[in-house]
Amino acid sequence: MIKASKIYTKEELCLMDRVPDPCVIVIFGAAGDLAHRKLLPSILELQATGALPGEYRVLGVDKTAMTEEHFRGNVRESLGSAADSAQIEEFLGHLSYLGGDVSSPVFYKDLKSALYLLGRKHSLKGRLFYLATPPAAYPLIIEQLSQAGLSRPEAKESSWVRIVIEKPFGTGLGSAVRLNALVHTCFNEDQIYRIDHYLGKETVQNILMFRFANTLFEPAWNRTHIDHVQITSAETLGVEHRAGYYDRAGVVRDMFQNHLMQLLTLIAMEPPVRFEADAVRDRKIDVMKAVRPFSKKDLERNLVFGQYGEGTIGGKPVPGYLSEPGVDPGSVTPTFAAVKLEVDNWRWQGVPFYLRSGKRMGERLTEIAVHFKRVPVSIFHPLPAEQLSGNVLRFRVQPEEEISISFEAKHPGPKLCISTVTMDFDYRDTFGTAPPEAYDRLLLDAMSGDQTIFARADGVEEAWEIFDPIIKYAESGTNKRIASYPAGSRGPAESDALIGRYGRAWEF
Repeated sequence: MIKASKIYTKEELCLMDRVPDPCVIVIFGAAGDLAHRKLLPSILELQATGALPGEYRVLGVDKTAMTEEHFRGNVRESLGSAADSAQIEEFLGHLSYLGGDVSSPVFYKDLKSALYLLGRKHSLKGRLFYLATPPAAYPLIIEQLSQAGLSRPEAKESSWVRIVIEKPFGTGLGSAVRLNALVHTCFNEDQIYRIDHYLGKETVQNILMFRFANTLFEPAWNRTHIDHVQITSAETLGVEHRAGYYDRAGVVRDMFQNHLMQLLTLIAMEPPVRFEADAVRDRKIDVMKAVRPFSKKDLERNLVFGQYGEGTIGGKPVPGYLSEPGVDPGSVTPTFAAVKLEVDNWRWQGVPFYLRSGKRMGERLTEIAVHFKRVPVSIFHPLPAEQLSGNVLRFRVQPEEEISISFEAKHPGPKLCISTVTMDFDYRDTFGTAPPEAYDRLLLDAMSGDQTIFARADGVEEAWEIFDPIIKYAESGTNKRIASYPAGSRGPAESDALIGRYGRAWEF
């Protein structure tokens, strides 16, 4: 592998160096897995790197009754050795807790009082509500915040209120429209942060920088030079503790409507007029509007569903989906899907986008592979053009974050021997540090009021518009073709046939 050089300029070019206003982060579901595994460690990391104001508070909210000391003890235990002890102790000093029934209006009176006291004591300007709860609780919490007068800023100058809503945002187009309508009766759109943690990953953020801060690739970023695009998100894990949710949702709701669609729009969007939230999101929505709607024939021909059976992961036997605890033994919920999408616009007409995602696959991998066309004719006789590989540009999101490009090169020596080599930019190797957690950037942006990497209401609805027909097809009983694939494999053979019709093959 050819490694990219480590290059430094005289000084870094930084667009912004922002520290948010003093604020309180109210985490609904603070005793849950998301809060302890992602949110609280990310806030600690932001504090440790100096990204937070000196005065900030975290108010944990949950139904469990416990003292603040008990809550801090639980957080200390979950953090383990995530940072040095001095940083952890400083962080714990910023934590408060309020237990109670979040469905009761009385609770929100207590919450309002607690926020007033924290704001006055610490001179806080902002309130960030984070819904780290099951999605069924979103409407109730949103309504109660509004009725308690907590959804609007206080009268004092520069005060603000924002709300972060985790995925899934609805379970289909109808429910997403209803949830958007409800949220808009309580909050303004510029207060609403619909989160997709993939968009906080460094490589995903680097797609726009790569495309629009360099001139090398943009002239070839079109149907003339690109043959097709593959977007893959493969997991080695099964449903784990999420069986109750997953068996109702399935892979399309869980991965395609949000994560994979967001990756597609970043690859396919036109240049925005400036790097600002609405300018970027306008161009992403343009892509969604251009995705060709599915006909019945498309659903039958360009879509594959699969469900994992028993197999081997990492040398250990694992059960099939139907044997997982909490899964209905007669379930027809897909754990794998592959789909071919077409984007009907000037840039991408005729370039297929192949999306796939599955659980219990043979490798953990999230990657975008942009396949360029082969050379039209080979001058290296008798080697035909078909044996020369097209260039492939890869954006790897996980497990390692990197960008690479492959091209044909001659072997050293007197013989004319050609093979494919790769140039690689690896985040860790180049910058000497591991990429930060996605939630670090997402939380900082929400506190700073930057909505660029958060979904807008119309974007959520457009994405559901694309994938609703697929979900309905999967759940209608018309689809009898849910293929089985062994855990630890590349997925069902039918997905190879989907991409192989025109001589293409999956990257892994």
